[in-house]
Amino acid sequence: PNEPVLLRRDDGPVAILTLNRPRAMNALSGELIDALQAEFDRLSTDRNIRVVVIEATGRAFSTGHDLREVASSEAYSFHHDLLMRCSGMMLSINRLPQPVIAKVQALATAAGCQLVAACDLAVAASTATFATSGINNGLFCGTPSVTVGRNVGTKRALDMLFTGQAIDAEAALRDGLVSRVVPPEKLDEETMALARHIADQPPQQIA
Repeated sequence: PNEPVLLRRDDGPVAILTLNRPRAMNALSGELIDALQAEFDRLSTDRNIRVVVIEATGRAFSTGHDLREVASSEAYSFHHDLLMRCSGMMLSINRLPQPVIAKVQALATAAGCQLVAACDLAVAASTATFATSGINNGLFCGTPSVTVGRNVGTKRALDMLFTGQAIDAEAALRDGLVSRVVPPEKLDEETMALARHIADQPPQQIA
């Protein structure tokens, strides 16, 4: 509980942000959303960083919003503020001058799947799975529907949204949710190789 919810390390021109709530399946708590936003704000003016990688610790990339936190209040203002902060954080990814790569080692659901979709590129382990599973909890993944729909198309997105069923990495690649699928043991190597290759390209043209 005393560890930071988000870690950052820089490997030359590549900034690596690590979601660090493994016991909570890297659920996007308000604290984690704010930590991501703060890093994106810093990165937006950091000309030494050419590429950003988002990864996660533990057995999930992210299972979306922290439902315990969501259930802690019935106030509309609380929920509205949380969702607006999350949406703003997701939009910040698109506004960064650096490409952002999601490195997906495992499960990504709901707003966690939205986070993958919001990134410019995504490299997934062949064992990773993806879902917009809010419907299974009596909810609807409204904000994830926008970004996921832009990645995979309306009908594939609605299939995921209405059923809550997970798709595997190969289906995610076929549908355009991820850009590459690699063996789990190659995920670190392949993601960093891609990041370094992009970092070698002209930064103004990339931006």
